[in-house]
Formats: sequence, C-alpha cells, structure tokens
Amino acid sequence: MATDRGIIFNIQHFSLHDGPGIRTTVFLKGCPLRCPWCANPESQKRAPEPILDAVTNRPTTIGEEKTVDEIIFEVLKDIAFYEESGGGLTLSGGEIFAQFDFAKNLLKRAKEEGLHTAIETTAYVEPKKFSELIEYVDFIYTDLKHYNTIKHRQVTGVKNNLIIENIHYAFEKQKQIVLRIPVIPGFNDSLVDAEHFAKLFNKYQINEVQLLPFHQFGENKYKLLGRKYEFTDIKALQPEDLIPYQQVFCEHGINCYF
Repeated sequence: MATDRGIIFNIQHFSLHDGPGIRTTVFLKGCPLRCPWCANPESQKRAPEPILDAVTNRPTTIGEEKTVDEIIFEVLKDIAFYEESGGGLTLSGGEIFAQFDFAKNLLKRAKEEGLHTAIETTAYVEPKKFSELIEYVDFIYTDLKHYNTIKHRQVTGVKNNLIIENIHYAFEKQKQIVLRIPVIPGFNDSLVDAEHFAKLFNKYQINEVQLLPFHQFGENKYKLLGRKYEFTDIKALQPEDLIPYQQVFCEHGINCYF
C-alpha cells in the first residue's frame, strides 16, 4: 500500500477527551496486541472486515482506505475550533504504528498545516520508528498494561520490553505525555501489582501516572463482530475501588490520578 494511503475506521469530530482542546480524532485499523478488554475490537485487524450495524443489525463493513490529503481536508474543516481551544488532530486506533509510514506522513502534513498533534499508542514498535514518528507529535497518550513481560505476553500477545523502552525515551525527551495503567480485574489490579508498577516507575524516574478503571464500554462491539467477550461477568471498577491502589503510588512519590 502506498504510504499516502491507510485504512481507517472512524473520523470523530469535536472530540474533547483525546488531547487538549477540541480535536478531530482519526482511528486507524490494525494492532499487534490482542487485549481481551479492548474497547475498540474493530480496530485490531488491519483490513476492512464485516460487522453488524449497531442500529439496523444488518451486515456492513468497517474500515476504508483514505489518503493523507482526504483526511487532512476533513480535519481542516474544524480549524477555527482548534485555534480557539488549542485543539488539533489526534491519531488513535488500533495502533498507529501498525501503519507507520501512513501515520508519519499524516502527522507530518498536519504539522505543515500548523496543527497541534496528539497520538494514542501502545508504544509497541521498534525504538527507531518510535523516535522518528514522535518528532511530529506534540502530545502522547500511552499505556503500560503490565510490568511483567511474561504475563504481558500471555494476555496481550506481545512482550512489554519495547513498550517500556519507548515510554522511557519519551519521558527522557520531555515530551508531553500521559502514561496510563488500565486496571483490569485478575490481571494487574492487586496491591502487589501496584507496588511493582511503582518500583518500575521509580527506576525510570517516571513521577506521574493515570489509572483507568476497568469498564465494559466495548462489550456490544464483540457481539456485532461475532466474537466472544471474555469479561461479560466481570464487574466494572469505579475510582473509589482503587483508592488503596492509588495510595501505593503516592507512597512512592508518584502523582497518581484518575
């Protein structure tokens, strides 16, 4: 596929939670991780795929090819809102590095247009590609799902070594970054887990983390895709459930928030 073309599954205007200000979020298909709690399971496969429409329950296809020019044209429709609010373009997914050349070219064009850029990423990619792409990025959201590489691989399908290396690099370069832990029951939600996370962050001089309590927002999408959802009977977590978990980080001098 040409580097000026990629597969996306949504363009969301007036996003308020994907970076500073009012933003347009472009969702790219494809992700090397297979997190069973994923809220966007339609993003995991790179190619367009069949799905039932959430309203009509009729078969349709999710994912379409778009060029950099087509997306930038769409994003620039709301430039007045970006200028007023300090917003801009956010690339999400999926995993944007699964379409590395396309994502890089899209971000580069956005910077040429004077747009503020943000990404949401697993940071699972070769360090050279990570450092190359974030030169065009103003704001980064990323997760660390587990501190133990074996357990990380058992559940997500990939090791965490590249992720940790890239997160460390972003902090070293003083990029504006929000590091998050999705707290998942039975996976990383014990106080022992919190202690291990905190010690790892102390090692890399990371002093701030956001907790994302487990939710089931994506459950219906699994049904529409004809896939099994593994967390049907697992109760969602609320911030108040994680106060002791949060306190562990605070005891290690880490600003931990929801």
